[in-house]
Amino acid sequence: MSAAPKSRLGRGLGSLIAKATPVPAAAAPHAATAPAVPAAHPAPAGAPGYSEIPVHSVEPSPYQARREIPPDQLEELAASIRSEGLLQPIVVRQTGDKYQLIAGERRWRAFQQLKIKTIAARVVQASDATSATLGLIENLQREGLNPIEEAHGFASLIRDFDLTQETAADRVGKGRATVANTLRLLTLDAETQGYIGKGLLSVGHAKVLLGVTDPAERLVLARRVIEQGLSVRATEKLVQSGKAEGASGPAKRHRRLPSKDSAAVADIEKKLTSHLGARVAVLHTPKKGRIVIEYRGNEDLQRVLEKLGVTL
Repeated sequence: MSAAPKSRLGRGLGSLIAKATPVPAAAAPHAATAPAVPAAHPAPAGAPGYSEIPVHSVEPSPYQARREIPPDQLEELAASIRSEGLLQPIVVRQTGDKYQLIAGERRWRAFQQLKIKTIAARVVQASDATSATLGLIENLQREGLNPIEEAHGFASLIRDFDLTQETAADRVGKGRATVANTLRLLTLDAETQGYIGKGLLSVGHAKVLLGVTDPAERLVLARRVIEQGLSVRATEKLVQSGKAEGASGPAKRHRRLPSKDSAAVADIEKKLTSHLGARVAVLHTPKKGRIVIEYRGNEDLQRVLEKLGVTL
């Protein structure tokens, strides 16, 4: 008889977080009796582990895999909470007179943006390793980490808690091969990782790029894929045929930007992203460059155009 397969993420975070021990609501300091906003699915009155805690007493987790939260997504969530209330309490653990987030950083930041003073939370007792694992599972299930953030999350579990790839994979309900392939993304240079994180390059593109051994050639290819909008299949053919731009010696003609210039470009990207409320990538070289703005649908395009002062 074959062994029953291990259950994966389909059970949801709720069943996994049950492994952490709830802290009785009465024992949690700063507990409030009135909810900050109406909740569509509030915690049952007196449910163990649920409290209304001050938003200012919550601190982000040091194991958070998410590197950035797009302003437009945060604004959408804040609008939803303002209209419908908090659908799912955040999960925290108590650290002294503060609370450390385990799950729900976007919801917490939305409450900060709305200037709401308290937030519904499930307070649990959890070790560092359990906290990091649950936080990563939360992001994988609900909040859509980009591939690079996911890779950093796996790397953090392995590095900070001395786990093997297999053990880390088992903890988050993923196959070992999946974790190993995701971790390979971190061997790419920072610029290419940034393109993948922004969604300008897919994981499929990344797999092709990983097959290019020369780092400079790989970076040139990554830029060309974006500039020409090449598919994964077209990128594969380009590599296989040896026709990638500068294949005979791109390193000398396409040097990496000096660190100070890279920092300046990153700062420009950050400011443009903040101003437009959309992900922006600046593809810069000393002689020419390109700005790529990501938008979602016609309404978002219209909003970005208005931000740019373009009228149709």
